[in-house]
This record gives sequence, structure tokens and C-alpha cells, in this order.
Amino acid sequence: MIPIKTCQEIDKMRKAGRVLATVMDEIRGLVKPGVLTKDLDKAALRAMSRFKVRPAFKNFNGYPANICVSVNEEVVHGIPGPRCLVAGDIVSVDIGIESEGFFADMAETFPVGKVDDQKDGLMTATRASLIAAIKFMKVGNRLSDVSCAVQEYVEARGFSVVRNFVGHGIGRELHEEPQIPNFGRPHTGPYLEAGMVFALEPMINIGTWEVEILEDGWTAVTKDRLPSAHFEHTVAIGKEGPEILTKADL
Repeated sequence: MIPIKTCQEIDKMRKAGRVLATVMDEIRGLVKPGVLTKDLDKAALRAMSRFKVRPAFKNFNGYPANICVSVNEEVVHGIPGPRCLVAGDIVSVDIGIESEGFFADMAETFPVGKVDDQKDGLMTATRASLIAAIKFMKVGNRLSDVSCAVQEYVEARGFSVVRNFVGHGIGRELHEEPQIPNFGRPHTGPYLEAGMVFALEPMINIGTWEVEILEDGWTAVTKDRLPSAHFEHTVAIGKEGPEILTKADL
């Protein structure tokens, strides 16, 4: 069963999403050569504390940090630490928060200084594939229409879709039903209804879609060690269409 949220519940998630987007804006301004990935984690926690929200990832299934910071070939779940960002890197920052009993989840990939055309194209395509998928979050469409939109967009541009990790429902829990792959045939799966809320998150690679998990048990890297990008929004289905909840207007 895919949970259906009430208007009051979506309003709480909207407030959480606005806070999360504001936190992400602050992190965006800190990404530059010479910054340590653990510095981004500390800054995110300070911002969350200021807004009186809880980091959703800390201790989730044993995860040791407040946010995920994944650099270059790291796809997702990178643990912030002493790694120093250098010009030409791309860095994916994934942040989740809990506010008033509801969760919001968001990710962006940022350039560190000037990046090459291939990395820039990867980030542009990944971001655009998320927007393409959001457009299919309408009452009466099927869940696989959302998934297929990501795959068609990025594969037409020569990139590959990670199969091992997927988007998910979100609400009173960080991960709810359904799982939402970023690939698949259209016109299959459950019909979409008003009140469903999903965390859509394309994870797109320059090379192979295959990944490996490092010895820390968390960090997923591309098998060929080519760069990966990750964008995510928490999105609600309304009667008139989709609403991106992770947008800042505080």
C-alpha cells in the first residue's frame, strides 16, 4: 500500500521541505576547493539545529554522519571525513531531516570550481532527468511512467542509470512504499493518486551503471570509477499536478 497524505500532513512536509532546501542552499555556498567533506557535515548540522529539526540520516541503519557527501566516482552514501575538495571535483550532497514527525529528503551535485565538459554535462542531464520525471507525477499516470522518464532522458544522452539504488515514498518514515527505480517500461505499476509523496532521486553515471560498496560498508562507487551525479526532490502529487516540497522560500 502506498500511503496517502492528508492536506494537513502535506503542509507539515512542505514546511520541512522548505527548511531542508534552505539548509542545502547554505551548503551550496560552502562548496569550494580546500573544503573538507566533514566541514559540510558540520555546517549542515549547525543549520539544522538553528531550525530545530533533526538529521534523518544520523544512526539510520547505523549510518555514522548527519549527511551524505559523495565525490566524483562515489555514487551515494559517502561518509563525510578528511577528504579535501579540489577544483574539478563534483560533489553530491544528500540531506534528510525530520520535522514535527515528518521527513523530507533532498540531494544535489555541485561543481567544485570549474569542471570539465563531461562532468558538467552529467550534472545537467541528471538534474533535467529529475525534472522530466516530476512532470509525470500526475493523477492517473502509472508509477513506471516516472521511472521510465529518467531512463529515457539520460540514456538518450549517453549516460547510464544506477540500478542498485532507487527513490522511495516518504512521510512519517524516511523510507516508505513504494520503491521507485530510475528505469523500467512505461504504463505499468500502481496508478498515481493525489496525496502520494515520493522522494525521486536519479543517480546517473558517465560509464557503467554497475557499482561497488567500499570497505566502510556504506560508500557506493562506480565499478569503472567514472563520475556519478545525484539529484533528489521530495514531491507531492496534488489534484492539479506535482508540487516540489523541497524548495526554499523562507
